[in-house]
Amino acid sequence: MTRIGLLGCGRIGQVHARSVSQIDDTTVTAVADAFAEPAQALADRTGAKVLEPLALIESADVDAVVIGTPTDTHYDLIHAAARAGKAIFCEKPVDLSSDRIRDCMQVVEDAGVPFLTAFNRRFDPNFADLQARLRQGQIGEVEIVTIQSRDPSPPPVSYIESSGGLFRDMMIHDLDMARFLLGEELVRVYAVGSSLVDPEIGKAGDVDTAAVTLTTASGKICQITNSRRASYGYDQRIEVHGSGGMLRADNVHETTVEMATASGFTRAPAQHFFLERYEAAYRAEMRHFIDAIATGRTPSPNLFDGLQAQLLADAAAQSLAEGAPVDLT
Repeated sequence: MTRIGLLGCGRIGQVHARSVSQIDDTTVTAVADAFAEPAQALADRTGAKVLEPLALIESADVDAVVIGTPTDTHYDLIHAAARAGKAIFCEKPVDLSSDRIRDCMQVVEDAGVPFLTAFNRRFDPNFADLQARLRQGQIGEVEIVTIQSRDPSPPPVSYIESSGGLFRDMMIHDLDMARFLLGEELVRVYAVGSSLVDPEIGKAGDVDTAAVTLTTASGKICQITNSRRASYGYDQRIEVHGSGGMLRADNVHETTVEMATASGFTRAPAQHFFLERYEAAYRAEMRHFIDAIATGRTPSPNLFDGLQAQLLADAAAQSLAEGAPVDLT
């Protein structure tokens, strides 16, 4: 039995608790949150104890911790969990500072504990199948990757102000996906962005509409577009063009029913948001983490992947500010 301690009982903590409940020989034994009410509600649902964060990490009844707390708490929690010898599952971004992520890498390496950076989209059945087909060479050499990611509506400006910005908060998933699909590191980043959805986001120092072009040393290209607004639902699409063809993963719709009349063809809207769209991915990434603990295999994506995505996000923010491409060493 793998015993999980959940740090953070908000929306994402509840998602992870539900995933754990669907995995054999795994249970949530303790939860912690800055607010008593969500912690107690999740404890009641899972049969876990409510503990303070450090008490949870040091508990003999906890084998692994899932960190779903605000980003600015990750650093201290990772250090405490590593020193306590606990396996660590951490939501993205690991930290908003690449130097602090390097510090986390060192303490985790010194402790020798498993660590998974929760880029859940790698575990989406559609995207994972697309990546597997690329590795099998089904469309030859990859030439262009196109990633489109658009939220149905923007978050509150209060969230924007502490999020680290669109590149570090939203696009970081897509930057990791670019590395996952291309299979090689990126060496140049060029970003443009605007505040077209909500002028208050611009006043807060961020953008809500952005496009980034990335290139690898061998010349492969990735194009990413993000928007905080999509009137038709949660827009998540990937297309990869190669020397021998094309692979595409389309949106997941509320139903597969399509109607055809004299007026044309109509389909159900895309699923509304990430909780529905990536439910299977959240479950698969948690199963991967638990299996890694049980077998001694190294979880993937790891802290290095978290650092690389952060460096790309930093480079995109720098490129936007300077109006020029940024080369990565």
